[in-house]
Amino acid sequence: MKFTAFGNFLIKATGSFFFIGYLPLIPGTFGSLAGVGLFYLLQTGNPENYFLFTFCLIILGLFVSGRMERLLGKKDPSCIVIDEVAGMLVSLSFMPAIPRIVFLAFLIFRILDTLKPYPIGRLQNLRGSLGVMADDLIAGIYTNIILQVILNLAFSKTV
Repeated sequence: MKFTAFGNFLIKATGSFFFIGYLPLIPGTFGSLAGVGLFYLLQTGNPENYFLFTFCLIILGLFVSGRMERLLGKKDPSCIVIDEVAGMLVSLSFMPAIPRIVFLAFLIFRILDTLKPYPIGRLQNLRGSLGVMADDLIAGIYTNIILQVILNLAFSKTV
C-alpha cells in the first residue's frame, strides 16, 4: 500500500519515536531512555493507564515498523526505536519508580537487546513488524522477570 508524503512522514515520526531514532549515535539506547522517561510520566496516573498506554504503543509499533522497513528498504533499520520504547515499558511493568531499579532495568534490557539470548535472536529474523518488535518485547519480558526475582530475593532477606 502506498502512502502519501504526509503518511510517510507520520510513519517515520512514529517508528523513530518522534525522530529519536535518527540521532547519530546509539539510537536504540536513546529509544530505551525515552521509554524510561515515559515510565516516570506514566507513574503519576493509575496502573491501568500504564498498561493501556503500553499496549497501544505495542499495537502502534506493530502497525508502523514493518511499513517503515518497506519505506526505507531495509530490514530492522536502527532508526526504528518504537520497539525499544515499548520493550523498556514492558521491562518496567509492575516496578517501583526507584531510580536504582529503573537503572538496573535499563542496563539489563540493553544487555539483553544487544546479546539477544534465545529466543530473542531468532525472533529478530521474523519478517516485517513482528521481526522488529518481538525481540525487544521478549527482552522486556526477560528483564522484568529478572528484576522480579531480584526484588523478591531482596525483599525476602529483609523479612
